[in-house]
Amino acid sequence: MPPYTAEMTEPILSGIRVLEFATGMAAPTAAVILAEAGADVVKIEPPGGDPTRSRPGFAVWNRSKQSVVIDLADTEGRARLDELLREADVLIHDLGPRAAGDLGLDDAALTRAHPQLIVCSVPGFPMAHPDADRPALDTLVLARAGLFDEQQAVSRDGPVFLRIPLGSIGAWHLAAAGVIARLIARDRDGRGGVAHTSLLQGALAPMTMHWARAEQPTEGFGRGMPKDGGDSLFQCGDGQWLHVMRSPDASLLMQQLIAEMGDEGVRKANERHPAGQMGSLSPNYGANVEAFLQRPRAEWLESLWASDIPVQPCLALGDLYSDEQANANDYVVEVDDPVWGPTRQPGHPFSTTPDSRVRNPAPILGQHDEPVFAGPRYVPSGAASGGPDRPPLAGLKVLDFGNFLAGPLATMMLADLGADVIKLEATTGDMMRGVERTFAGCQRGKRSIALDLKAPETRPVIEELARWADVVHHNMRYPAAKRLGIDDDSLRALNPDLVYCHTSSYGPRGPRADWPGFDQLFQAASGWEYEGAGEGNRPMWHRFGMMDHQNALASLTATLLAVYHQRRTGTPQFCTASLLGAAILTMSETFIGPDGGLVPFERLDSDQLGVSPFHRIFECSDKRWIAVAAVSEDAQRALLAATGATSPEGLEAAIGAVAQEPMLWRLERAGVPVEPVRTDQMNAFFDSAGSEAAKLVARYPHNTWGDVEQIGSLWDFGDLPVRFDRASPTLGQHSREVFDELGLDPALYRALAEAGHLVGD
Repeated sequence: MPPYTAEMTEPILSGIRVLEFATGMAAPTAAVILAEAGADVVKIEPPGGDPTRSRPGFAVWNRSKQSVVIDLADTEGRARLDELLREADVLIHDLGPRAAGDLGLDDAALTRAHPQLIVCSVPGFPMAHPDADRPALDTLVLARAGLFDEQQAVSRDGPVFLRIPLGSIGAWHLAAAGVIARLIARDRDGRGGVAHTSLLQGALAPMTMHWARAEQPTEGFGRGMPKDGGDSLFQCGDGQWLHVMRSPDASLLMQQLIAEMGDEGVRKANERHPAGQMGSLSPNYGANVEAFLQRPRAEWLESLWASDIPVQPCLALGDLYSDEQANANDYVVEVDDPVWGPTRQPGHPFSTTPDSRVRNPAPILGQHDEPVFAGPRYVPSGAASGGPDRPPLAGLKVLDFGNFLAGPLATMMLADLGADVIKLEATTGDMMRGVERTFAGCQRGKRSIALDLKAPETRPVIEELARWADVVHHNMRYPAAKRLGIDDDSLRALNPDLVYCHTSSYGPRGPRADWPGFDQLFQAASGWEYEGAGEGNRPMWHRFGMMDHQNALASLTATLLAVYHQRRTGTPQFCTASLLGAAILTMSETFIGPDGGLVPFERLDSDQLGVSPFHRIFECSDKRWIAVAAVSEDAQRALLAATGATSPEGLEAAIGAVAQEPMLWRLERAGVPVEPVRTDQMNAFFDSAGSEAAKLVARYPHNTWGDVEQIGSLWDFGDLPVRFDRASPTLGQHSREVFDELGLDPALYRALAEAGHLVGD
């Protein structure tokens, strides 16, 4: 696939200075994304350093930055911070409103003193939420929000400790994208402002496919995607597992083994292994189960790949660092870290022109005190001005050819940010329309025009839409895009200024560039299906579909960088993102060390309860649950003392003897980080005053379902609104409207409709 080629220029965010005052992984990784896109990022640390310096992931979450030490508890330290803020474009922190106010870093104070500044906070809960000052730890946020109850355990009832940091991996993309969107708005309006998000909103991004209510739901919308929906994981003859996302019956090896079973053998095998909801994917599910057990995994992969069947092996976390395709696309980078030595770390999940690059390893504490304070002064590019309060991307026109989830979700977020998005789909509709609630969760804010892209008669419409658009975005396989004439070269011939974003499964380069892929395959290949299942268990698919969402978020960031660059330089862009690249970044807490092995990381126990006696979920005497994250030695001592347990092994019995509410009260009073593990939270979420206060609920009428409620804003831009004025469209709902707007001949509309090449009113 030929990317747009241009002479290399300065990095996209060159000239932007970012201050980062945060710990953990979410906000620091957002700062890495900005740094490696060219921003100058200064990490501000207290005298003792970021507490996560002791964790391997620090080397990934903080590379490409400078480190300065500032003690905000003294006058001199505060003066040094003010000096940096006067010269900064962006401040990223992870403080809740109370802590920010105590340091004089509340939004109002910063806006008054530094009107050019963009402020991005990434606490546990949104800044306007009643829980905004609660601890910003994934375990506690996911438990309190009810997400531990959204995954069925492998071998028991009750909630599951989610090993993947679902909030952080969503929030780092949301924070980076929010900052870039606000930079675009600052160039337009001449003033800074806020671009807040949170771990909760990072975790809610994948919940858009699950949490929704409708006044008149169809049966399919009301059912949603059940927790016990099953998966298409199969064990092979050597005990290894793989994940298949199309019927394996097209494989020659499968055909051979099914033929050997005979009709009666197949019937009995299907009876022994009922397909349940997997029947639509594997009509011979039971026979497939038994056939897979007859051959080793390597043999199956060879046969399935030869038949273009989407499949990936279930690998251990970290195996992808050695993957040929990952390395061909620079999704893995070599970094000589001052602590760890030569390492192989996650690279960038997207590409732009100029591309992102690692600038330096994670700095040692205070390494850049002298150069930062003695170096040349930065002059921020924003200046206070007036102007209407419009969404960050107001006026941006986006043409969306995407299907399923990863492509459409990115363009939905562009619509949330104010872009005008036209969804161009086949007359048979987006292939996700049959999964109604999931479809609705990635399509709001768009207008739909339905055309037969293969019919030559529709070409004038496609060409006019290409001329109309500022951005084209899709996730179809690129050879298919070429055959349809909607590839980058074809559309750029019509509109040389286009930003064109293609999001794929395996990335634009390498032998698997055009292979099909799905979320499930990259949960398997990344290692999270094993890590999420717990030690010794069969792999488990997470129904959050987080790899699709990570891909969408990565492509959103790439598109925003491209738009920012195009508006500043006039340079068009071809940018990409992929499931593979996004999946590798989720492994950021571990990497390959100089000995060629994976550095240690926390492992989930076989009961899916937690990663240590002090960091896990506990069942109380009233059958309700709590989550404890006593990760410091002080918190661990407090936990033992508050429960009366004499050892870590005694905690389960001690907590299990007390009901949830009194145990929560006791532990909070002792200063132990703890939250209730809430269950059945969808309706509670939509009915919550806190959700309303933080604008986490969006409401609008739908043509079929009546009034619809969905997860709302994933950002808070303060004075700039986000846009929630349109439910997901019905097929071809806006075809005539779009025709009229483009000035196309009404006779063409009638002719296309009569020929079945267009669906509309």
